[in-house]
Amino acid sequence: MPDPGYLLRWGNYSMSLGRRTRIMGVLNVTPDSFSDGGKFFSLDRALAQAEKMIADGADILDIGGESTRPSSAPVETEEECRRVLPIIEHLAKHISIPISIDTNKSAVARRAVAAGASIINDISALLFDPERGAVAAQNGVMVVLMHMKGTPSDMQKAPAYHDPVGEIRDFLHQAVRRAEAYGVPRSKLIIDPGIGFGKTVHHNLFLINRLSEFSDMGIPILLGTSRKAFIRKILSPMEGPGFAPDHPMVAVGTQATVAAGIMNGAHIVRVHDVAETCATVKIMDAIRNAAHAQEENQGGA
Repeated sequence: MPDPGYLLRWGNYSMSLGRRTRIMGVLNVTPDSFSDGGKFFSLDRALAQAEKMIADGADILDIGGESTRPSSAPVETEEECRRVLPIIEHLAKHISIPISIDTNKSAVARRAVAAGASIINDISALLFDPERGAVAAQNGVMVVLMHMKGTPSDMQKAPAYHDPVGEIRDFLHQAVRRAEAYGVPRSKLIIDPGIGFGKTVHHNLFLINRLSEFSDMGIPILLGTSRKAFIRKILSPMEGPGFAPDHPMVAVGTQATVAAGIMNGAHIVRVHDVAETCATVKIMDAIRNAAHAQEENQGGA
């Protein structure tokens, strides 16, 4: 059956999802992110990268000031704010697409929203900081609820599941109820199965393959696979050092996962390479929509 799609409305923004897959561009303002640590740590470089991603076709900018790579150390609130707020403040005055703040701290989220962010992307699904749900509800912003097994410091220490899809779906159902209890309506929620966050290579591949099984939650699905370790492990040569996150082969592998995600129900894809993803999205949406159009024509015959 065709994806029924969604129309998101929040603040001054509206965004249709379904027939067109949306692209969330990643901007890490950190010295230690796994894929681009240090590249955009200065304000000028970060702003230039943001402008490039918008020109390349990003629908949302996701700005983060704390690395959540495996075994990463937490960042103090003031330092995280120092990294992200100047960029958000500048961009909010000059761009028309929504800005997402990638944080798990309510103080950072509150100040980022005041600076112009309108989406809170929370890897803890409102678990780490109990005030974050209130910040979201009070400001009417969108919230991304992501599944993670454990914390960034320990999530990749032998993660295990009996039923990956079922357990993660149950977690996300609980996260939705938690958000609603804070006063965030379902219409302002997005779910993310958390590829790479407490999952083995097999878990990640299995989740992408079975992504459509999250669609019955009736909430848009975000998929973030870009440059992640499972892609590098699959593609790197058996001997010698593995591929770096920005290796051209990893970029190709990322686009393969984006394509698979779109065919299996992703509404938003979170990526570092926006231009390449824009091409992938156009082709995959055309293929998917052609199939849906055929189904609709046959149904009406």
